This record gives sequence, structure tokens and C-alpha cells, in this order.
Amino acid sequence: MLKQQKGITLIALVITIIVLLILAGITISLTLGEHGIINMGEKAGKNYVNAANYEHTALNNYESEANAYVYNVTNPQD
Repeated sequence: MLKQQKGITLIALVITIIVLLILAGITISLTLGEHGIINMGEKAGKNYVNAANYEHTALNNYESEANAYVYNVTNPQD
């Protein structure tokens, strides 16, 4: 009887490596690309800081106006 050997053929190994390389390329593209996760995170961080600064300025203006009405103080910005 012939002895049967079980194992991975060279063709199956090459196909597996090609598929893994394709998946790695897609992952790197989605992570580091122009519209990748890292760039989108940096943009979101900058937008957050800008929005926080805008909110802080607006709240200070509202507080100044409220103090002017409550304490009948003239607004120093006018």
C-alpha cells in the first residue's frame, strides 16, 4: 500500500500568504491613509478643542451680560 502523507501543499501556502498580504494592505490603508483612523482622530481632537474654546468664550460673554443686568454694572466691553 502507498503511504499517504497529509500536509499543506505549496500552492495552499502561497495562496494563504497572498490573502494575508492583501488583508494587511487594507488594514494599513484604513489606519494610515488620508481618510484613515489616525487622521480622523486628529481632526476630531482639533474640532473638540475649537468647540471647547468657543463654548468657554460664549459662557464668559453670557456671564458678563448676566452680571451687568443683576448688578447694574456697565459692560466694560462697550
